[in-house]
Amino acid sequence: MTDFWDKGWIRFRHDPTLAQWVEHALPQARASVTDPAYAEWLDCEGTWFIGVDALDNDPEGRVGQSDLLSGQAMDFIAEHYGRLPLHKGQVSVVYPGYPRPRRGENEAACRYRRNRDAAHVDGLRPMGPDRRRRVDEPHAWILGIPLTEASADAAPMVLWEGSHKILGAAFQHAMEDQPKDNRHQIDVTDIYQTARREVFETCPRIELPAKPGEAYLLHRHCLHGVAPWAEGATTGPDGRMIAYFRPECAGGVAEWIESP
Repeated sequence: MTDFWDKGWIRFRHDPTLAQWVEHALPQARASVTDPAYAEWLDCEGTWFIGVDALDNDPEGRVGQSDLLSGQAMDFIAEHYGRLPLHKGQVSVVYPGYPRPRRGENEAACRYRRNRDAAHVDGLRPMGPDRRRRVDEPHAWILGIPLTEASADAAPMVLWEGSHKILGAAFQHAMEDQPKDNRHQIDVTDIYQTARREVFETCPRIELPAKPGEAYLLHRHCLHGVAPWAEGATTGPDGRMIAYFRPECAGGVAEWIESP
């Protein structure tokens, strides 16, 4: 499992403890998709339910009548990162036909979504009319937990292996010699885009399908996205549904740019 630090990702095999948690989480996640409170999260012309904060879990991951979120993935995280309180989980659901344009998305962004899997590093939110990027949400790690069965080509998670090293070094360079309490204000747009081009040229693109009871963990600097829904891909009526957790670093951006 130490390959995680070299590759920037790790997949965990089927875990009965996690599979039991999924049984409790799925009804709650399914209900969130049709909850009017989350209607704004249905985007890409009905092909993606983004579902931010849509899972009603507590800070230890309990949802419905489940136990706390536990198992081999959480054990790995606790060993290497410690324990952090969990936010309300994201319920990300993709349906046949993805990707279609998001609301307000221009043609260039639509092409990038289609041809480059909308590849991004979490927490770099574009701001203002020029869409300049800062580290707005310094996530500690990214955990994906599939909730439904889907074929491997049903819009799986995509990542660029080893990209966390290139991007992490770029972010460190952008922020070196800057006061720690000022780093969340630093514009990383240009250095991020340059490093991202290097990643596309040098890092292998990996598709990462998974099934309920399995999970995968991404390094916080790993470039990742979602593949298009392939013709002939299959899933149940709930679509390809994944719960994501990405708690923020206790030490903010100053911690976020440090390894691990």
